Amino acid sequence: MPNENPAKSRHEQVSDWLRNQIEQGALAENHKLPSESALGSRFGVSRITVRRALQTLESEDLIYRRQGLGSFVRGRQAGRGVVRLTDFIEDMQRAGLEPSSRILHHAREEASAHVAHHLGLETGTTVLRLDRLRLGSGEPMAMDRTWLPMTYATLVAPHDLEADSIFSILERDYNICVCRDRFRLESVNAPNDVAQFIDVPWGRALLLIERTSYAEGDRPIYYQQRWYRSDRVAYEIELRRRSGHASKAPLPLSEFEPVFKRS
Repeated sequence: MPNENPAKSRHEQVSDWLRNQIEQGALAENHKLPSESALGSRFGVSRITVRRALQTLESEDLIYRRQGLGSFVRGRQAGRGVVRLTDFIEDMQRAGLEPSSRILHHAREEASAHVAHHLGLETGTTVLRLDRLRLGSGEPMAMDRTWLPMTYATLVAPHDLEADSIFSILERDYNICVCRDRFRLESVNAPNDVAQFIDVPWGRALLLIERTSYAEGDRPIYYQQRWYRSDRVAYEIELRRRSGHASKAPLPLSEFEPVFKRS
């Protein structure tokens, strides 16, 4: 194979190609990689170069090696890598999983005091409640329950909310910026009306994420409760300490990302 990027060393080209194959799903979990000699022939490099590439991938936890058997793809998991507001579809795609949703409930109702508080409405105001089962490559990942003020509910109503996201609809079709989110994470026991849809026993520990999203001017767009299967998702948070002496100023948030795992 010709050197397509002269700025990169040969072992980097090999590791980049294998990494892309893994992240795009062409090489599935526990799939055996081509042998060192086969990779060497494919890229026109020595076995030493191939071994360096495999060592790189092993250090990134993308593969594991078995003495005398070869190298294999490790269980898939991936995160977003930067702090940014994303929706479920974007999260799944970045994790290398195929996103899909199934609507379980779609109807108007009177806002409870709790929901009204988050949406800045009077208790009893009519809102739209949308319940969706969330899947990654066909596997149940989460269930979410979203309440929207009718102003925004009317805008998203004509769209396919199983295939499209509220984020995308508002930003793409109406030029409404989803500018800010407020999150609350909590460990809870699975309520029966959630457990039955995400295929876990009643009472199983779940990760509940409450999220309120805002447009410009801090206008609440929706309030959402999402129950994630704790065996298929975790959140990673990274804080960076400021240089020099300790400061009373808040530490900057470097990463806040979901990490998804296949069963």
